[in-house]
Order: sequence, then C-alpha cells, then structure tokens
Amino acid sequence: MYLVVGLGNPGDKYDKTRHNVGFDIIDLFANEYNIDVNRQKFKGMYGETNINGEKVILLKPQTFMNLSGESVREVCDFYKIPNDNVIVIYDDISLEVGNIRIRPKGSAGGHNGIKNIIAHLGTDIFPRIKIGVGGPAGDLVNHVLGKFSKEERELLEKTFKPAIDAVETIISQNTAEAMNKFNGFKA
Repeated sequence: MYLVVGLGNPGDKYDKTRHNVGFDIIDLFANEYNIDVNRQKFKGMYGETNINGEKVILLKPQTFMNLSGESVREVCDFYKIPNDNVIVIYDDISLEVGNIRIRPKGSAGGHNGIKNIIAHLGTDIFPRIKIGVGGPAGDLVNHVLGKFSKEERELLEKTFKPAIDAVETIISQNTAEAMNKFNGFKA
C-alpha cells in the first residue's frame, strides 16, 4: 500500500498559490483516476485507488502546511504504511518554475511541511517529488503564499502530468527509475 501526499493549505484563499502545488497535483491525479478525494479523516481529505495492483491513498492534509506530518502520521499508523511507501509532492523554491526533482530521502531544505513530516515519521527516508516554484524576489512568506503569473502558471501546469507519471513509476517500479526518467524535467 502507498500513501501519496500533496502538500498545501486548506481554504479558497490559498487555492493556486505556490505552496499549494501538491494539492493541485492530487486534484489532477484524482481526476485522471476518476476518484474523489473528499473523505474526511486523519486530519485530511483523502480518496483511494489502485495503481499497478497496489492500493494507493491520495491525501491532502487539512492541518495547514506546517503541521502536515500530523495527518501523514495518522494515515501511516492506521494503514501500517511503511515510510518508504509515503510519496510526498510539494513546492520547492530552489527549483525554477516548471522543473521537477525526485529524491528518495533527505533533509527538509527549509520546507516546514517536510520538516514536520520528518519529525512525525521519525525519519527523512521517504520519496519526494519537488515541483519548482521559483525563488522569492522579496519576502519568502509572501512568495510561497502568492499566486503565479499567467506565464508561470502555464509552465507550472506542464509539470503536473510528469509528476503523476513519476508517482506511477515509483509505485510500479521504484524511486531510482522515477529519478532516471524525471529528474531534470523542465517545462
């Protein structure tokens, strides 16, 4: 069984912001697999599907970004999902808009959502798919909670399908294969 987590903040005011890229991808993923991510439990919204014979839970934590680990931990405990089957999709300011980077483990790199997940799982060993949102010209908080320009949004949306394909590759093959196929992707 796998848990695919898209990070973001709940509420309309955060819709389509840089910090909500994970939510955007989970929504597209759910649409592609014709499933609803509307069940409320585990401090999140979730839905279930099957990919390559594996049960997969799609999760959008509703705890706000900095407490995402609470929701992830609850799902992992309930379903007995091992850390290396937890795939986290999130925004990365160190990557240009339209870029993807996949890692099997690593530090939070200053991302508070990832920092909280590491704290709640007790490990940094879980695959993650980082979606480039570009670095801030000014204040970091305003940047990640801000919206994309029309041009940036178009570039960003070109990463969504490859991010879903990367999740499918991790599940059907492994993280190393997904890294070989998708690292360095530029829209």
